[in-house]
Amino acid sequence: MELINEESAGELLQAQTHVWNHIFNFINSMTLKCAVQLGIPDVIQKHGKPMTLSELVSALPIHPSKAQYVHRLMRILVHSGFFSQQNLDGIHNQVAYSLTQSTRLLLKDNPWSMRPLLLFFLDAVLTKPWDCLSTWFQNDDRNAFSVVHEKTFWEYAGQDPRINNLFNEAMARDSILASKLVVSKYKGIFDGVDSLVDVGGGLGTMAKGIAEAFPLMDCTVFDLPHVVSDLQGSKNLKYVGGDMFEAVPAAEAILLKVN
Repeated sequence: MELINEESAGELLQAQTHVWNHIFNFINSMTLKCAVQLGIPDVIQKHGKPMTLSELVSALPIHPSKAQYVHRLMRILVHSGFFSQQNLDGIHNQVAYSLTQSTRLLLKDNPWSMRPLLLFFLDAVLTKPWDCLSTWFQNDDRNAFSVVHEKTFWEYAGQDPRINNLFNEAMARDSILASKLVVSKYKGIFDGVDSLVDVGGGLGTMAKGIAEAFPLMDCTVFDLPHVVSDLQGSKNLKYVGGDMFEAVPAAEAILLKVN
């Protein structure tokens, strides 16, 4: 075996640590997904004060045989900054967990909740293509999603209501803040516009905000038929199904939002 000096050994260990960290990086996102699916943020929020491990275990919808592993899950999430941990006075080795600002963005009833985005982007249908990225580089498929699912994402969503709903909810939640900022900070850009079409508008969150702020403007949400088929419009808002690569409804202004 080749001998190495102390400086080289230190550099080698640092490099190994770097590799190990990247090997296990997926654990951070998957444990966070697990916590959200189990409802841990909402359980602690409902408790109203720091929650002990035993209280948390009792409140979670888990099998009794898995209770012993909850503290491991929480240890990772505390390390990641999604929960804070404090020792309770007068109780030996007893800790309690609280929410952090980041975790509050994962609560179901938070108007700015990123929970739908997390559940969509970490769904197995969306993560599996990353496992096939090297295969994609070696063939002529347009994207890695097609390598795994043998169809484009849009075709897949059109045939899978669960993924379609996850995607639409995620995009709608992502548009809430954007729509409020657009109509409050940049209201002037809509002055004099009598009609607008939101291309790829999904559930219409962005267009609804604009339609409410400008009741005399005719707003159209344009998206694939399976996205808008069951959606109802309002006085100055309507939904139209179609393919943007074939034709777009006529309007004075076209809105394309990039998520």
